[in-house]
Amino acid sequence: MIVTTSEQPSADTLNQAVKLASELNADFVPRSNKTIRALYSSWATDEIIVVSPREVRLMLEGQQPFYFHPSMALVRLKRLMTGGNDTLLTVSGATQGDTVLDCTAGLCSDSLVFSYAVGGQGQVIALEASKALHVVVREGLQIYETGIANVDQAMRAIRTVHALHQEYLTAMEDDSVDIVYFDPMFERPVTTSSSMIPLRSQALRESLSGEAVREAFRVARKKVVLKDHRDSGQFERLGFRLARVSASSVAYGVIDIE
Repeated sequence: MIVTTSEQPSADTLNQAVKLASELNADFVPRSNKTIRALYSSWATDEIIVVSPREVRLMLEGQQPFYFHPSMALVRLKRLMTGGNDTLLTVSGATQGDTVLDCTAGLCSDSLVFSYAVGGQGQVIALEASKALHVVVREGLQIYETGIANVDQAMRAIRTVHALHQEYLTAMEDDSVDIVYFDPMFERPVTTSSSMIPLRSQALRESLSGEAVREAFRVARKKVVLKDHRDSGQFERLGFRLARVSASSVAYGVIDIE
């Protein structure tokens, strides 16, 4: 992996790129009017982080670029703003003032919905095992503007952490958050969106372990929630009560603490 910038970068963009390269243990390469294709060839890499004033992109050779965007989370939030419901919030019972631990953050779509729901008195901690995804999404959450003040505020409020959820949970105190949420990468995808391909290529692909669920049960005050394909077999294996199944075959399971 290398880190570079957009063409004709400002001093701030250069400084950010150098800082991210250090964080990622990657080489910083000045753009020098080179194309991304030329950089792939010159540096014999298929992963390039491109820093620009408006976003940080992960470029994977032969794939669509990966960058933060609120995606369907924005549609869900607009529905909530007009008095609608959201399945994840209904199943989890997340409400104002709650603390939520999202163990598999990915693009932070669900973290954003949680952050909006818990408000300024609550907190969302979003864990991501992939360092590259963590950096791209963390930076995007601070830069991206939807034009909707309370949505932008919810994005900025998410606390992103680069960590393996098993290790992070083990180090936490009993009853230290309200809700623990797992959304592992589906072995059987329910979408063929090209924008999801880079995410799937970078994400940790290990199955959720029973030990992680036991730690989540210890840490949560209210609920442990799992999102997975309805036919995955994970709900039964891990002791979750099936709470909701959508038309797209996405299902939610719950372990109630209270």
